[in-house]
Amino acid sequence: MQDTRGNWEIIKDGIFSDNTIFRLAISLCPAIAVTSKLKNGLYMGLAVLFVQTMVNFSVSLMRNYIHPRIRIPIFMLIISGWVTVTDLMMAAFARDVYRDMGLYIQLIVAFASILAHAETFASKNKPAPSVSDGIGMGIGFMIALVIISFFRELLGKGTLWGFTVVEFKPLLIMILPTGGFIAVGLLMGLFNWIDMRFYGGKGAGGLG
Repeated sequence: MQDTRGNWEIIKDGIFSDNTIFRLAISLCPAIAVTSKLKNGLYMGLAVLFVQTMVNFSVSLMRNYIHPRIRIPIFMLIISGWVTVTDLMMAAFARDVYRDMGLYIQLIVAFASILAHAETFASKNKPAPSVSDGIGMGIGFMIALVIISFFRELLGKGTLWGFTVVEFKPLLIMILPTGGFIAVGLLMGLFNWIDMRFYGGKGAGGLG
């Protein structure tokens, strides 16, 4: 069944009410593993945005030619192809960041959010709304990682993008995996509180 929402509404829902990290709480591995630095959070977000959009576009184009019985292996092959492209591009053009998180770029293949939207959205809709869905979900994921990494680097090191911002005794726990869980949990709680307080539990997309 095709989605009847407009492209902007699809994008907005992906950023706010269906946010991968803060609302759906899936694909949390990178939110914990790579967000100790703002630079890493941004680059990981951009990588996922590119992969999510291109996978949705590719699956949508091929949707009438993929046999239902082998759709999951085909989706995984498409995801693997675009992750490989992203991995090679980052290895070539962002080597310093790639040294820190190269393994996690390859793990994008296993992100539940990408496979889920290939299956539930892109395989049932035309390219334009599928691309909009990929852009919305990708931007939402990227924003979540940037917010998490902003607070973790600032509180854990007193820096942003590697530059000293404040001089104080850093909370070293914030750059450890435990700090990642703390940051994700607190921010998830904050966004859910905002949702219930101002949007009646309908998500920030309720702004209309």
